[in-house]
Amino acid sequence: MTLALPFLKKPPLVAVVRLSGAIGMTGRGSLNDTSLAPVLERAFRKGKPAAIALEINSPGGSPVQSSLIGARIRRLADELDVPVYAFVEDVAASGGYWLACAADEIWADDSSILGSIGVISAGFGAHVFLARQGIERRVHTAGKSKSMLDPFSPEKDEDIARLKGILGDIHKNFIDHVKARRGARLDLSEDLFTGEIWLGARARDLGLIDGIGHLKPKMQERYGDKVRFRRYGMRRPVWSRFGLSLAEDALGGIEERAAFARFGL
Repeated sequence: MTLALPFLKKPPLVAVVRLSGAIGMTGRGSLNDTSLAPVLERAFRKGKPAAIALEINSPGGSPVQSSLIGARIRRLADELDVPVYAFVEDVAASGGYWLACAADEIWADDSSILGSIGVISAGFGAHVFLARQGIERRVHTAGKSKSMLDPFSPEKDEDIARLKGILGDIHKNFIDHVKARRGARLDLSEDLFTGEIWLGARARDLGLIDGIGHLKPKMQERYGDKVRFRRYGMRRPVWSRFGLSLAEDALGGIEERAAFARFGL
């Protein structure tokens, strides 16, 4: 039995939210705003935490989902006046770094991979293969841009130009977000927005992170040795426990492994 004594002050509480996996892809492990919304709400509101610690291990993914999750973190942080710290594990690249920038401070390991502030669109072209097999592609549209970048038809210069314009706009949104969140800490004497990646120490020198540090010792340094930790993460849907989403999870796993593999992980 625990006796609650109201005049005894409890040690500070840090809510730990794990953000691990690709962003916005298929499969139950994918990070998306809908799944994370209740997790973040509980973390920020339950027990009046002194701080939120984000454990980030993500190679990126959807720019929209990255933005939605990051914006939700900031809204809750500002509304409840709770500081947010990000702790990067193996990688916070592309959308993963977008999420890290939602924090007030970013900490990483010496060997963490960070950055990749860029946008990518990848596909394939099968029109030559179809032609060799004697297969004729037939496409009918209302609207000249409706079949833009059809992988079964030759690329068109105007489609490529249009796609580059879209990618450029998304890239600008990413750059604006990083500059707004990191501010004067960034070393803008070097071009940080080419999609390049850096390890922890170099990322610190460039202002992409605040320093080298791990979650528990850093939070003990800030909030005392007796600081309490409460962990939050996404729950598995009921149907997934009975194997009813095996195909989707398998596809999601392949997509996620491919995303991590870009960084040698």
